[in-house]
Amino acid sequence: MNIINFKILEKIDKPTFDKFYQADYYENAYACFTGLYMWRELGNTRWAIEDDILYLCSEWHGKFSAFQPLCKREKIPAAISKIIKMFRDCGQNEVRFVGLEKFFIEELAKFPDANFEISSDRNNSDYVYLAQDLINLSGRKFHGKKNHLNQFYKDYPSAEYLPITCEIIPQCREVLKNWYEMHEDPDDIFVGQENKAIQEILDNFDDFKLKGGAIYLGGKIVAFTFGEQLNSDTAVIHVEKADPTIRGAYTAINQNFVAHEWANMTYINREEDMGLEGLRQAKESYRPVKLIEKFSARIL
Repeated sequence: MNIINFKILEKIDKPTFDKFYQADYYENAYACFTGLYMWRELGNTRWAIEDDILYLCSEWHGKFSAFQPLCKREKIPAAISKIIKMFRDCGQNEVRFVGLEKFFIEELAKFPDANFEISSDRNNSDYVYLAQDLINLSGRKFHGKKNHLNQFYKDYPSAEYLPITCEIIPQCREVLKNWYEMHEDPDDIFVGQENKAIQEILDNFDDFKLKGGAIYLGGKIVAFTFGEQLNSDTAVIHVEKADPTIRGAYTAINQNFVAHEWANMTYINREEDMGLEGLRQAKESYRPVKLIEKFSARIL
């Protein structure tokens, strides 16, 4: 019998998750409710709270996995024991953890009652940048980015930054519609799920307590983005979409969003590249100052 009473994730659960996330310093982009909620259907994400420990699990291609539990550090060994028992009681041959931060790996390494096989998950490592680097684009290493931004304003001098409000959300949807029409791939379930997830967030934008920004040009929105504060010194960017026919639109929304909304943060987490070579090159081109490495672990 499953000893943890899991339930599905709902929008009303955000305050509960926020309390757990804010109780410690998490660098992993998974440590915020919005991203978890956006991908909940694809991973069949479920959660439970027992003994002041928040447990999270998912199922992908028939493989059941646990995320690192959210709790006070002294409760971690008990949480690990309970998760292992849950797997065993459910008849799972393999105990699997995914999306783990380094500090949790250290807890697994010294756990006395099981030996874990630990592996780094490079494709899901988060790219982290200095906020001031993204704002100023100073120095030789950002010379190309600065030129792109300057050229954008030379080509489109009337372009302006706007915070996302309910008035411009319909135009953000138009950007999204056009982007997905150009990137439609019936065999890529991630593309379809991302589109659905972003639409859902836009439907309930205020409920998720997000900050969003857009580039307004020629009477319409040509790029938009949104994110939120991840921890005391870091903001995380969840989504960034732009009209690919507008040269420099991505550079403009990237720089403007951080400058207008996140200048008080030290770091900007722009999430992972999912192993996509083009996305990896794009994220590396902004010169990250660190990668937040994620790990997986298992007991056979």
